[in-house]
Amino acid sequence: MDSDFLDAELGPELHYPGAVLPPMTPIVGRYVRLEKLDPEQHTAILFAAQNGPDADPRTWLYMSNGPFATEADFRVYVEKMAASHDPLAYAVIPTGVDPAGVITYLRIDPVNGSIEIGHIWYGASIQRSPVTTEVVYLTAKHAFEDLGYRRFEWKCHNGNERSKRAAQRFGFKPEGVFRNHIIQRGRNRDTAWFAMTDADWPEVKAAFEAWLDPDNFDANGQQIRTLESFRAS
Repeated sequence: MDSDFLDAELGPELHYPGAVLPPMTPIVGRYVRLEKLDPEQHTAILFAAQNGPDADPRTWLYMSNGPFATEADFRVYVEKMAASHDPLAYAVIPTGVDPAGVITYLRIDPVNGSIEIGHIWYGASIQRSPVTTEVVYLTAKHAFEDLGYRRFEWKCHNGNERSKRAAQRFGFKPEGVFRNHIIQRGRNRDTAWFAMTDADWPEVKAAFEAWLDPDNFDANGQQIRTLESFRAS
């Protein structure tokens, strides 16, 4: 077809070169370091994080598996995640302390420039802390700026209100619900889709960086301004 006709009907040609697969080198921020999940280094410490006295029983509710009653069962999970190429799993290591969670890149599509984060779980010690916000900032920044992706996705069970609130707090935009999307734990899952694009990223990035600045926290470590307020302004 004539290129002028295609431009008029479908928009201008992108000449998009494609993105790069994540190299699994460490991703380092102020509050957290992400490094490739390693069964030998991380199994015992992460098992303690997911199984401690303050563990939230709902942490694994919307996941495909878990929680894990024994370290042996947990090691099988860690070994499977560590061996996978999609998802690609990172240990979440707060600065100066032990690993306390896992996050992955998945649905990695370099040709079309789309990548998702998911299979996320955190131990009680870092839930609702700057660490978890910086994890999303670092993975988004790496995807957009280092690897060349155009689209950064977040999906969750449509009944997972906490996850949906988190997605929108981080700057992901809701894109609808896929009904009867998958069967999870033997039950239907309607999936809520969220995403941000490379066009959204400059505004989202600026808000993340302002919120994560140490000056945005008081002497007790409490935020002074919300992430949403930085994005709104």
